[in-house]
Amino acid sequence: MDFNVKSGAADKLRGACAIVAVSAPRRLSAAGARLDKASGGRLSALLKSADIDPELGKTTLVHCAADTLPVSRLLVVGCGKDKQLTPKDFIAVAAASARALQGSGATDALSYLSELEVAERTQAWKARQIVLAARDAVYRFDELKSGKKTPKQRLRRITVVVEARDQQSAAKAGVAKGSAIANGMDLARTLGNRPGNLCTPSDLARQATLLKKTYPSLKVDVLDRKAMEKHGMGALLSVARGSRQPPKLIVMEYRGGKKTAKPVVLVGKGVTFDSGGISIKPGKAMDEMKFDMCGAASVFGCMRAVAELGLPINLIGVVPATENLPDGDASKPGDIVTSMSGQTIEILNTDAEGRLILCDALTYVKKFNPDVVIDLATLTGACIVALGHETSGLLGNHQPLIDALLAAGQSACDRAWQLPLWSEYDEQLASNFADMANIGNGGAGTITAASFLARFTRDYHWAHLDIAGVAWKSGGDKGATGRPVPLLMQYLFARCGKGET
Repeated sequence: MDFNVKSGAADKLRGACAIVAVSAPRRLSAAGARLDKASGGRLSALLKSADIDPELGKTTLVHCAADTLPVSRLLVVGCGKDKQLTPKDFIAVAAASARALQGSGATDALSYLSELEVAERTQAWKARQIVLAARDAVYRFDELKSGKKTPKQRLRRITVVVEARDQQSAAKAGVAKGSAIANGMDLARTLGNRPGNLCTPSDLARQATLLKKTYPSLKVDVLDRKAMEKHGMGALLSVARGSRQPPKLIVMEYRGGKKTAKPVVLVGKGVTFDSGGISIKPGKAMDEMKFDMCGAASVFGCMRAVAELGLPINLIGVVPATENLPDGDASKPGDIVTSMSGQTIEILNTDAEGRLILCDALTYVKKFNPDVVIDLATLTGACIVALGHETSGLLGNHQPLIDALLAAGQSACDRAWQLPLWSEYDEQLASNFADMANIGNGGAGTITAASFLARFTRDYHWAHLDIAGVAWKSGGDKGATGRPVPLLMQYLFARCGKGET
């Protein structure tokens, strides 16, 4: 889908469909009022007869006579009662209009939603959200379906219309960012949606190589089992023992900043299928454990978006990838392994495997002399109990980094919530036989998991995002979401001085 930016009067610009807004009780947006006047009061009459619903997110498609308006359709989307929208409400309006547009039969559309007033948000931000909403509406994972159904009339182009010519540059910047983020999210969603028999650790390594071919600014290195053994990655390798698929440690480097600038490092959990190992999970919904590599998928998505935009930053993505399966050689509860850091770990539950592969990766990244390290992982069901499916759990050892991520999440409407990382929780990891156990002996599972990781991150500034509740949806909408790519990209924009909202 193509996106562009124009300025001009709504009754002059031609297209298959114009998207305008209405607020309760009968307040048309500026573009809507102009088109209403040109149509002889068509929209006003429909509002008066209650055929157009101004409730937030409600949409009405109106077909127009070719001799009165420069568009053949008007898509009217409700904004509710408030004159100024919240960022969340604007995203809901953009999403509703994008979904309705998909079924309208229009091949192109003019979006006048950027004229809406949104609290504390810029023209660039609004343009970005229009793009993200449209791309979300058209995303389909159908690469494995034999009978793909292509719409007879496919939406091909959306034009973001701004009120004045001097607003075009800001809107174009927003469109560029939105397109890159959407491309990153699409990649993350597609990798997450692929089944475990196709998306293996080796396949993820191939995906990194393919990404490098598209974006030569990336450098890719893949460590195999032999290299991991040489580095002493006993924790990661202990998880891989139960699988016939060879593990991989995938390293993607982007150097767009100054040579002397320390990099940001993203570490993504890449368990391509998690049965729980010997501590096997219940059978119900176990198919969704193909999503246990969504942290890794989001790292891929961010690397793509950053490379596409050519951001002036040094960024390194590290993905420890393996399966976690039961086998005659699989790790057993009670086994003790030695991590790359030299610390020993008693494995009390083989289903707490994500922290085992992450701890060796977090030790490995010290070689890059990072400015900050952010790991993202579908790590604990406890995070869903605590925060549901709305927000990511956030913990770390450096409050300025935590604050920056919280602010980025608010700006991107991809929020995180900080949980405590106190020494009292760390005490739960005590083991009679090793330096630590891989699970706590009480509640607060999300916090004790982060406490475990914190033991491997003392040499740098670190934050942990537990994305178990946000990385995918279940039920009728089952599928990967691409989160937290928007949060992370907003954080990276801010570091580059391009974090305008």
